[in-house]
Amino acid sequence: MKEKFYITTPIYYPSGKWHLGTCYTTVVCDAIARFKRMCGMDVFYLTGTDEHGQKIEKVAKESGIDTKLFVDKQVDTLVKLWQRLGISYDKFIRTTDKEHKKAVQKIFDKLYQKGDIYKSQYEGWYCTPCESFWTKTQTVDGKCPDCGREVELTKESCYFFRLSKYQDRLIDLIQNNPEFLQPKSRQNEMLNNFLRPGLQDLAVSRTSFKWGINVPFDNDHIIYVWIDALTNYITALGYMSDDDSLFKKFWPADLHMMGKEIVRFHSIIWPAILMALDIPLPKKVYGHGWMLLGSDKISKSKGNIIDPVILSDRYSVDAVRYYLLREIPFGSDGIYTNNAFLSRLNADLCNSLGNLLSRSCAMVNQYFGGLLPKGEANTEFDNDLLEKVNSLFEKVQKNVDELLIPEALQEIFNVVNRANKYIDETQPWLLQKDPSRKDELATVLYNLIDTLRVVGIVLLPFLPNTAKRILADISVDAPKEFGDNVKAGQCVVGSKITKGELLFARVNVNKELEAMDKLAKEIEKEKTADKVEKEKKVENAKAEITIDDFDKLELKVGKIIAAKKVEKSKKLLHFTVDTGDRERSIVSGVAKTYKPEEMLSKQVVVVTNLKPVTLGGVLSEGMILFADDGDGVVTIEPSKEIKPGSTVS
Repeated sequence: MKEKFYITTPIYYPSGKWHLGTCYTTVVCDAIARFKRMCGMDVFYLTGTDEHGQKIEKVAKESGIDTKLFVDKQVDTLVKLWQRLGISYDKFIRTTDKEHKKAVQKIFDKLYQKGDIYKSQYEGWYCTPCESFWTKTQTVDGKCPDCGREVELTKESCYFFRLSKYQDRLIDLIQNNPEFLQPKSRQNEMLNNFLRPGLQDLAVSRTSFKWGINVPFDNDHIIYVWIDALTNYITALGYMSDDDSLFKKFWPADLHMMGKEIVRFHSIIWPAILMALDIPLPKKVYGHGWMLLGSDKISKSKGNIIDPVILSDRYSVDAVRYYLLREIPFGSDGIYTNNAFLSRLNADLCNSLGNLLSRSCAMVNQYFGGLLPKGEANTEFDNDLLEKVNSLFEKVQKNVDELLIPEALQEIFNVVNRANKYIDETQPWLLQKDPSRKDELATVLYNLIDTLRVVGIVLLPFLPNTAKRILADISVDAPKEFGDNVKAGQCVVGSKITKGELLFARVNVNKELEAMDKLAKEIEKEKTADKVEKEKKVENAKAEITIDDFDKLELKVGKIIAAKKVEKSKKLLHFTVDTGDRERSIVSGVAKTYKPEEMLSKQVVVVTNLKPVTLGGVLSEGMILFADDGDGVVTIEPSKEIKPGSTVS
């Protein structure tokens, strides 16, 4: 039976545009999941979206669209981004999924029946962006201690989870199980900043917004994020459903991976909930650092291109994956700059890996007609290269198991760099000039192609597209699992070696930096224009009216019985409209959209008690209603034929 491995990212909050920082955790977890699958493990990789809460409701309202429609659009964008980056998740959960909502209500009810949830009154400080409650002593200068933004005093009836009940067990968990929370710095932070000072019970319902899952026995309350979002890790496996086979198979999770800002929720609140449910705890919670721009958590451009779609379009998906996996010291913060991104692309992907493939394949084609040779004569440099090739997989596996992902990639590129050095040492271009050394030449080229084979296989979980291209050029099928294929000497003599296109094009860093800076400014300009347009729409929005104001309007269905252009006007049309009581003369400025004959016999909505005016020299005794979406106007018509003069209400 295969060994099980369950890995999760946090579920993402769909309230804004996705950026490079969003991709970090997901790409890292994808590489780990792919690696474990290739080690023969039965892997379940979960990601998704946390879609409820006051912040989402507020952002959707500000966007002027239905909340569910808003999150649907955001989620669709995220799913397409994960597809682009090759994220191999086994399930994408949404907290708006029916199955999740049902399970959450059952979990809430179970905790309530057990006495771990009770109803009381909450008064404290609330940070909407973080969706966190704080006591006055926890705030810093009256602001949220996590994000530094303003908090507001909140007082409402809430259901509370008895978090304080589990304080001693949580202290014991983190103190005596060092593998549970990593890296070690997170352990000290949780113990000293939260657990030892004392835990307070946790508000787990809200009444100040409606976008969420109702408390099953109290519809005035919405189940808050702690019970809703955190439980996705078990509801995704079918916990509290009719089919909990995946839960029985994969739980407890082997690895919860997340950014350090939400470690508190996952190492204190989440274990306490699981303790209350009598469910085993996850084996490891890992809180990695942030991707920074300068000293700020990545959030906006500031001259750097942080849009993963733009970067992957311009430089390839694997260039983005490689930067995320290789550049950031795992567990610590890492600083993103365009220069660092381009330098990695040139140095590692183009110069080291790309050149090794290009040179090796070119020499096989030039010296042996594109068919892989194998000589019997060795050179003095072979053993060192082959030793590094044969030990590569074990080194990479050890690093992946220890979550040292940049170090795992470093081991791969150590072999790549050693192979490039091997070319310089053996000098194949000189060997080919001496017929007596053709056997040595064959040995050298075989070792180079075979090294590329092992590198390509071990690279598959990290840079799948690049690895497959390498293997395709040397006529090797990409394997589903590791095995003897990660040892030297497995290449088939006589295989067709193709000198394909360059893996990665070398870029002129200075020119690219200029181009990226220009692009960043254009993006910022577009954002500013969009912001101004939104503000303008708000400024131009008409004042609210009462029902009494609306009742002053007389709206009726009319039928256009005659239409013609208004002389000496490019935009006015003159209509004769049957409104039931009489035929009215109405002038509308729609000549750029409609021809007179297109309006004949249309049923329209007419304001019939509008004070008559003269437009273009023609009397207008009302107004026909049109809708304008910015691209032009369209008539507002009844869905079926209706008697002229019918009242619209």
